[in-house]
Amino acid sequence: MAHAEISDVHLAEMAREPSRFRSLAASLERGLGTLVEIPLMFLVVAEIALLFAGVVSRYALHRPLIWSDELASILFIWLAMLGAVVAFRRNEHMRMTAIVASAGPRLWAYLEVFATSAALAFLLLILRPAYEYAYEESFIITPALELCGTWRAAALPVGIFLMAVFALLRLVRIGDFRLDAAGALSVVLLMGVFWLAQPWLQTLGNINLIVFFVGLAGFCVFSGVPIAFGFGLSVFGYLALTTRTPLVVLVGRMDEGMSHLILLSVPLFVFLGLLIEMSGMARAMVAFLATLLGHVRGGLHYVLVGAMYLVSGISGAKAADMAAVVPVLFPEMRQRGAKPGDLVALLAATGAQSETIPPSLVLITIGSVTGVSIAALFTAGLLPGMVLAVTLCALVWWRYRGEDLSHVKRASGGDIAKAFVVALPAITLPFVIRYAVVEGVATATEVSTVGIVYTLIVGYFVYGLLVYRSFDWRRLMPMLIEAASLSGAILLIIGAATGMAWGLTQSGFSRALAAAMTGLPGGSATFIAVSIAAFIVLGSVLEGIPAIVLFGPLLFPIARAVGVHEVHYAIIVVLAMGIGLFAPPFGVGYYAACAIGRIDPAEGIKPIWGYMLALLIGTVVVAAVPWLSIGFLK
Repeated sequence: MAHAEISDVHLAEMAREPSRFRSLAASLERGLGTLVEIPLMFLVVAEIALLFAGVVSRYALHRPLIWSDELASILFIWLAMLGAVVAFRRNEHMRMTAIVASAGPRLWAYLEVFATSAALAFLLLILRPAYEYAYEESFIITPALELCGTWRAAALPVGIFLMAVFALLRLVRIGDFRLDAAGALSVVLLMGVFWLAQPWLQTLGNINLIVFFVGLAGFCVFSGVPIAFGFGLSVFGYLALTTRTPLVVLVGRMDEGMSHLILLSVPLFVFLGLLIEMSGMARAMVAFLATLLGHVRGGLHYVLVGAMYLVSGISGAKAADMAAVVPVLFPEMRQRGAKPGDLVALLAATGAQSETIPPSLVLITIGSVTGVSIAALFTAGLLPGMVLAVTLCALVWWRYRGEDLSHVKRASGGDIAKAFVVALPAITLPFVIRYAVVEGVATATEVSTVGIVYTLIVGYFVYGLLVYRSFDWRRLMPMLIEAASLSGAILLIIGAATGMAWGLTQSGFSRALAAAMTGLPGGSATFIAVSIAAFIVLGSVLEGIPAIVLFGPLLFPIARAVGVHEVHYAIIVVLAMGIGLFAPPFGVGYYAACAIGRIDPAEGIKPIWGYMLALLIGTVVVAAVPWLSIGFLK
């Protein structure tokens, strides 16, 4: 009996062992997560302070800080990588879950493990090249601060290592050894098949672009692997198995894509969007629009279209635009019976619609890589955005023409006037930002800090003390981390897409595309039509900025040669890329909309196609009528 009792005790201890491991893994995850979030929060604050100090020093004191951009660039890559780490820990990296959501519980659990294992595989594969890249950067000394380049480049191996640790901890927390083994074995077998097929793959030439960038990337995306890691695995496999390119080059391209200084505006504009929402400024702007349109059928959907158009003048980042309007509009729209899928579909469509509204990051990128005047692009982008807004509103009218509004009260003239007065300080913000850019007070990257300072002052003293009393200083810390996390997820995708774009360049695909488009029959009309189709695809696969960096210098000279105004062509390209960027299944912007709206991507797949058609019609109208783009240019 004594032996039996001892045996039972041992069995009980063994049964409790998995739960102990899960508990230990959860504790380690929380502790390590806090250690990452604290410096990440200070990095965002440091960037805001540094860039705003640069504006004040240059414009007010006439003593520019020659080292500010260099230090901002060093801090930015750390912000991007640590933000990606926090996003991984929170499971906030963008992913396609349409198939995963339809699976049964057991298959869903397996796909979750498979996705984590695939991400872990990419991180482990890229860790050594990232370390080698950081070591090679040690031979580079920065010109202004005279710092070793490793101080900056070390962010890549550190971030990759931390994400790998969180991936392992997540697998341990699952606590099902057989499930973990099945997911990991599936990834290993898939990698083994590609490795064994290497001799055959090397004979395929550019067909490998389809095998890896369409086949493997598509398989990863649809199986629920986060987009960034799916793209990363596809380009890693392409370079490792079909070329002799050192893999450290891939890390360099990812670094280049993630750390372009103009992208520093992404986390800052995201934070600005969160600040506008918290302070009550977004609430005031949307409330004013709601008094004008809230009583008509589909009224709040019109408000969403108008709010995105208005807020896009505040922020050059679509994630920030969506983050500003979603918390204000979505709860009321849900109460009126709007379906979550339709909400996120319209949100994504308005993100595409407002891509040309300044200050647009894509327009700034076009100007930087093609030499087209950014001021001209900013002027040209306003009216085309309005044309697309009209086509979206036409579809909203059709879909909601039978909406029951018997319970909705129409706002009086006094209510409208009161709402306008309350909203006026908030409505002024887009004009402050535009003035700062146009008059040269701040660059497109720095202007977000002007908006942040304005919002802190107006949000606290006007809306915090007088109107809503909603300004809560305690929320700033979580908002800083949230902005960095969302930005890290976005920037990691851009880094992976930049690596993919570089792979396309090395394959000769971009040159072949340019040559084919130069020889098209039908002149400028055919060239524009093919450009729209091509950039819809490129916007979906490569994301806007990498696509412009890759193809802009090739195609803009062709546009000039066939008689298309370069500003008009730029607007067409941005609109087409916006459609691709926000169209499932590959559009990154669509997943950003789902993440911000906290809606499963599968729910918006069906309703979004009507909005995409409306956007395409609007794009064709803009393409057919050049005056809409260049009519107001001097």
